[in-house]
Amino acid sequence: MKNTALQLQSLFQALGDVTRLRLLNLMQAGQVCVCFFIEVLGEPQSKISRHLAFLRSAGLVNVRREGKWMHYSIAHPKAEAARNVFAHTLAVLARDPEMQRERAALAKACCSPRVPELLKRAPKPLVVAG
Repeated sequence: MKNTALQLQSLFQALGDVTRLRLLNLMQAGQVCVCFFIEVLGEPQSKISRHLAFLRSAGLVNVRREGKWMHYSIAHPKAEAARNVFAHTLAVLARDPEMQRERAALAKACCSPRVPELLKRAPKPLVVAG
């Protein structure tokens, strides 16, 4: 029981910040490069990186390096109770209109003919329409 409680505590701490929820929302379709988070969320790289590090330490994201690019994707908790709470949280985010707008902005940022200069060289995120 103590282990489950500690895992839930870590999960709730990770989910207790709107920036981290926004990051998780954008990763629901797959892996995303940090530069796209910066573009879509309009936050500085240092803030995005700090929150991604928090999510990583909580075991909620995976990171993969490709040259100078860092790609992040969702990692589901191993403990059943935490996994269930996390899955429900992601489902709620998927239905939220503001979160849907941000996912649409991600799709537009990666697929628009007028991509900002920084993003032209960046690996495109795996974006699933919906």
